[in-house]
Amino acid sequence: MPTAGVALARATSAQVAAELRGVLGRLNRRLRQQADVGDLTRSQLNVISRIEREGPATVSDLARAEGVRPQSMGATVSALEEAGYLRRDPDPADRRKSAISLTETAREQITASRLIRQDWLQRALNRELTGEELEQVHQAVALLTRIVGNP
Repeated sequence: MPTAGVALARATSAQVAAELRGVLGRLNRRLRQQADVGDLTRSQLNVISRIEREGPATVSDLARAEGVRPQSMGATVSALEEAGYLRRDPDPADRRKSAISLTETAREQITASRLIRQDWLQRALNRELTGEELEQVHQAVALLTRIVGNP
């Protein structure tokens, strides 16, 4: 049977988890608002992000990673290809398949978008926080990194 201190810690950690999830969700939405991603859907943005992180992939690989049918992913990839964000190259391991990768246009837009969001966040931190509070956020980032693990 847990002691009162352990029960209080669990209740507190549950409260912190709920509050943190809410705040991080709002922060994520605010960051997304800062950089115009045009008419891209969440699915399209996920595909672009995945390819940027993991490198070229086949439509089947992307569909499996995103948990959708290959036909649905094919439509998403085709739309992004038409918009100039993705290109298809013969897969070096199997010439019957295509490796989907980012175009230079997509890479430039990703970089610009990150800089815009970084700038907004930096200005918000400077505007809203004291030096001491900024140090507390810095320490919190280290703790959050420990929770999620290193990339």
